[in-house]
Amino acid sequence: MSAPRAKQIEFTHRNHGDERSDPYYWLRERENPEVISYLEQENSFFKKQTGHTEEFQKQLFEEMKGRIVEDDTSVPYKRNGYWYVTRFVKGGQYPVYTRRKEVMEAEEELLFDCNALAEGEEFFDMKGISISPDNKLAAFGVDTLGRREYALKIKNLETGELLPVTMDRTTGSSVWAADNRTLYYVRKDPVTLRANAIYRHILGEDPAKDVLVYQEEDETFNTYVYKTKSRKYIVIGSVSTLTSEYRILNANDPLGEFKVFAPRQRGLEYAIYHYGAHFYVLTNKDGATNFKLMKTPESDTGYSAWEEVIPHREDVLLEDMELFKEYMVRSERHNGLTRIFIDRWDGTASYEIPLEGETYVAYPYVNLEFNTRAFRYVFNAMTTPYRIMEFNMDTKEQTVLKQQEVLDPSFDPDNYGSTRIWATARDGSEVPISLVYHKDTPRDGSSPLLLYGYGSYGSTTDPYFSSVRLSLLDRGFIFAIAHVRGGEYLGRPWYESGKLLQKWNTFNDFIDCAHCLVAEKFTRPENLYAAGGSAGGLLMGVIVNEAPELFHGVIAAVPFVDVVTTMLDESIPLTTGEYDEWGNPGDPEYYAYMKSYSPYDNVKKQAYPHLLVLAGLHDSQVQYWEPAKWVARLRELKTDSNRLYLHTNMDAGHGGASGRFEALRETAIEYAFLLDLANRMA
Repeated sequence: MSAPRAKQIEFTHRNHGDERSDPYYWLRERENPEVISYLEQENSFFKKQTGHTEEFQKQLFEEMKGRIVEDDTSVPYKRNGYWYVTRFVKGGQYPVYTRRKEVMEAEEELLFDCNALAEGEEFFDMKGISISPDNKLAAFGVDTLGRREYALKIKNLETGELLPVTMDRTTGSSVWAADNRTLYYVRKDPVTLRANAIYRHILGEDPAKDVLVYQEEDETFNTYVYKTKSRKYIVIGSVSTLTSEYRILNANDPLGEFKVFAPRQRGLEYAIYHYGAHFYVLTNKDGATNFKLMKTPESDTGYSAWEEVIPHREDVLLEDMELFKEYMVRSERHNGLTRIFIDRWDGTASYEIPLEGETYVAYPYVNLEFNTRAFRYVFNAMTTPYRIMEFNMDTKEQTVLKQQEVLDPSFDPDNYGSTRIWATARDGSEVPISLVYHKDTPRDGSSPLLLYGYGSYGSTTDPYFSSVRLSLLDRGFIFAIAHVRGGEYLGRPWYESGKLLQKWNTFNDFIDCAHCLVAEKFTRPENLYAAGGSAGGLLMGVIVNEAPELFHGVIAAVPFVDVVTTMLDESIPLTTGEYDEWGNPGDPEYYAYMKSYSPYDNVKKQAYPHLLVLAGLHDSQVQYWEPAKWVARLRELKTDSNRLYLHTNMDAGHGGASGRFEALRETAIEYAFLLDLANRMA
């Protein structure tokens, strides 16, 4: 079966005196039967060419599924008099949400069985369950397309009936005022899908008459709404990549006017936490690149009233806060590792929770109760399944509330090793790499290695444990994460030096990490594989253009590869909100810089590694046509006979399949691709 060839229809982009030929531009015509036919041909080609791995894919799927506790149950958490539990039933794809009044011995109340709600749907996602203060109503969002547009519904928890109202095109999130009848929610723009409007719905009224309480006019901002942990304030947040602004309203005054907390200033970011008569503010104000903590009275929230509590430190990123009646908990990142500190408000105690290792992840768990001495957090490492810990802030005693169970009798954490090494980038920067491997795996260059990367938006890829990943490790793969610039692993400056006109640092870091792994004899180019998704898919697109000889195979999932064309089109969802990350190509300087790395624009006549490219037809973040166009151009220009596959999920969006087992089937496809190339299909 020969590879599909997309037809070419000449189309030329003209910007700033520059011309770009784009013969596959027509693939963006979503309703064109020829487009769907082409995607289906690519899917058929993929299925035919990988037919010899189908049984192995099934084996991998059953293997990965077999390690998971199918009837798993979350750690209960208490909120407003009820204990809430999320659980899965054996064979169920989706969660079941329940609660019990006051004590766990009380009768279980079924809130939502998502397995029943998802019947007949190819895709299903529920989010944003919001319980009214009197515990009688639940608002929730449902998406059945995968485009992240949620229908907001309300359920009467006493009768089990749905109210006859639906708010369409929402983010799925909402918040109740203290009166139990006023609900605030967020709507999206119908074209760009930007979350840009906050509405107020009053029970019993027609949603068509819902009142617009805030409209975010700046196209680079998104807006959202939430309630403070103290439950005293409803907060409207407006954020862009560089700037934030908040509006507050007393939850007891649902028809009142929201007050601006502190007006936006470009480049100034802040987040607010309410406690007693003050707000605590996590901010980069006054050049605090790694953020500092300030506080201000409820009665005066303007910048001039802010007082410093924890100063800025050049080598420590202040990441997050949890406020309790007697304690403040802060999460910090130093040298890539998270540290958790406990401070008593009266100043009588200040200490750090002891965490050990170099390849671990630690972060706060659900901590909704205010008047408690129990702080919950999650800990896991690349070799160690996650544990949910409860830490008594008075006695410093710890209890394991839940230990992830790996249902594999042969699994023993002691059989695996992990380490962190540092690669020297071409500009002298030291880039950390976290690795995990089976202890029997040779580290002499002969082993296959999968290098993962992302490196955008300040998003940190932490070195977490994965039971799914064991299917690679047990077959001799080494797994590595390159903590490249553009992420925040080494603090906010690490992010700032991997965006806008310094974006090439992200790509060069990844390539230099690959060279380091080869030099340190963890692998060789003929055994080296790479993977990344979304902005990490962009990373994959650049590295195969720049250093194709360094990798044997690459997986690019929902890759952002047509950077210039997308960023020039303000009608595409998310484009305008991305200017602070990538730049606005309306500016000739940013246009030229983007074009220098945009994978689609830089495909050339050369040999490429084996490539598996994944897309989602309903993807709202990276439109399906980006990977489709990229693959078409690769087929046209590449000079090798290596495998090139495009697999489009015709029923899903950016996150792939929605069910927990269907998602594993997609992972099995990816792993089978890698293990086949590495001759490890055993």
